[in-house]
Amino acid sequence: MSNKFYNANARGKFHNDCVVRAISVAEGKTWDETYEELSKIAQRKGIILDDVNFVEPLLDSRYDRVCYRDLTVGDFAENNPKGVYLITMNGHITCCIDGIIYDTFDCRDRIMKCAWEVY
Repeated sequence: MSNKFYNANARGKFHNDCVVRAISVAEGKTWDETYEELSKIAQRKGIILDDVNFVEPLLDSRYDRVCYRDLTVGDFAENNPKGVYLITMNGHITCCIDGIIYDTFDCRDRIMKCAWEVY
C-alpha cells in the first residue's frame, strides 16, 4: 500500500477540487472533462459539486457502494490491491487504484466513510 502524489488540476491548483481530481483519475478522464460534466449535473440539481449531498448520490448512481466502520484509507488500500475505488472521508474524497492512493496529500491515516467500486 502506498500513496502517490497526483494533481489532475490542469492549472496546478489545489482549491477544493478533490471531487473532480478523484473522479477524473478513477474514470481516466481529464480534469477539465470531469469538471465540465460534474458542473452541468450540479447546475441542473441546483447544488455545489463538492457538497456531500451531491457527491454521494452521484457515486451511488454510477457505482456500487461498500461502507466500512473504523477502517483507514490505508487499510482499505492494503485490503484491496486490485481494482479502482473512490473513497470518501469527512470533507474529502480520494481514488485508490490497485492499492495505491492517488491524491495531493497522504490521507492513508484518515478514517474512511465509504468506497465505491469503479471497476
